[in-house]
Amino acid sequence: MSAGSSALFSDFYSLTMAQGYWKNRMNKRAVFEVFFRRHPFGGGFSVFAGLQPLLEKLQKFSFSPEDLCYLDSLGIFEEAFLLYLKDFRFSGSLWAAEEGTIVFPQEPLIRIDANLIESQIVEGLILNIINFQSLIATKTARVWLASNKGSLMEFGLRRAQGPDGALSASRAAFIGGAEGTSNVLAGKVFGIPVMGTMAHAWVMSFPGEEEAFRAYAKLYPEKTVFLIDTYDTLKSGIHHAVKAGKELAALGKNFGVRLDSGDMHYLSVEVRRILDEAGLTKAGITVSNDLDEYIVDTLTKAGAPVDTWGVGTQMVTGGSDAAFTGVYKLAARDDGTGKLTPAIKFSDNPEKTTNPGVKQVWRIRDEKGFALADIMALDEDGQNPASIPGDILEKGKRYTFWHPQADYRHFYHTIEGSAEALLSKQLENGKIVKTSPSLPAIQQKVKDGLLQFDQSYKRILNPHIYKVSMTEGLRALKLDLIKSCLGDL
Repeated sequence: MSAGSSALFSDFYSLTMAQGYWKNRMNKRAVFEVFFRRHPFGGGFSVFAGLQPLLEKLQKFSFSPEDLCYLDSLGIFEEAFLLYLKDFRFSGSLWAAEEGTIVFPQEPLIRIDANLIESQIVEGLILNIINFQSLIATKTARVWLASNKGSLMEFGLRRAQGPDGALSASRAAFIGGAEGTSNVLAGKVFGIPVMGTMAHAWVMSFPGEEEAFRAYAKLYPEKTVFLIDTYDTLKSGIHHAVKAGKELAALGKNFGVRLDSGDMHYLSVEVRRILDEAGLTKAGITVSNDLDEYIVDTLTKAGAPVDTWGVGTQMVTGGSDAAFTGVYKLAARDDGTGKLTPAIKFSDNPEKTTNPGVKQVWRIRDEKGFALADIMALDEDGQNPASIPGDILEKGKRYTFWHPQADYRHFYHTIEGSAEALLSKQLENGKIVKTSPSLPAIQQKVKDGLLQFDQSYKRILNPHIYKVSMTEGLRALKLDLIKSCLGDL
């Protein structure tokens, strides 16, 4: 059984709490939500990724006989509880935003509706998959925007966090905008185009660069990219590439060159000049060497003549930001009568006080389709108590929307464009109920989604803050529960 399918892929406290719920006969209905606290990389948007593999693993999530033997060996779990876990399966429901959606802090990305034990045991799996893939997809989307929506190649396998990290990163990077990967297994598993050029070792294995380039061109005339910085880019590498490239051009084949060290702006300009003077105007230039969105942005704005960007370490590890800040919090629970009651985590830090109740997220757009704000609202589908009415946001109506910290900040808005509910049911009774889109379709959703936001939210540095607000009904519920919490102190 793979690590992601074994229900041991959980934090230890999830299992100790689960036994406590079972022992105290508390295994009633509960609703948990996944949201994140801040954008990574100081950015103005994030990309929701990892949903499809999460759904597939939730369907298989179970304890094997070997798993149960291991738990028994710990001397903590009762035999009767282990017998209960023998037949454990996730049998609840899951709502989520569509994978590839552009998302923002505080708003629910996933909603779990299941019994308390199931909800608790799947927490680690959910956060592990969603946090990592959303981090890498967001990083890649930032690099893609920085390149002026250019051609990206991901080749971070050797620097990724282990085999599973490399595989997951390749998937997420493709969602974020990479055209291909160097990871051959990712190509097989996900159908991502595999790409690569050559290493310095290839060039160093021959008596000289010209021999190395000609040998490679003979092997792969349709996909030749010469690595020209092994010895000296401008004094030898590019000139040997021109010689071998002219022979390819005479056969009607195109080629490219790659720069992997040095001043990328200066070198790319000079290499482009030399190629053009040789009549090789169609030859492409690829650059690599520990690139990130800031370097790519600088080179793009400087007009560096780069055709393809090879990004590895910074893309597949997250670079300066090692984790996505997704959390998993209880939003509602059975009150003992079979009805749900809203739940809240109260904190002296307003940002860590959660938003209670079963919620939907609405994206409000103007008449041209540009996103203006995301609104958290109590769900209207009857899952909240009858005394807590839900909201359906409608075109033509005027609303008052409040800051999610439930303070005095608010704005009035009449919906003149559309209001789209972002969360939809993905699992019911533990089974997938929606057909998963293809990976290219998810990538396209990211690209289309980014077009719906003003450029100010997509700036690499100091982006504008997109509004995430709440309805009057949700604000009133939150304030009531905060007052109740304060009264108990």
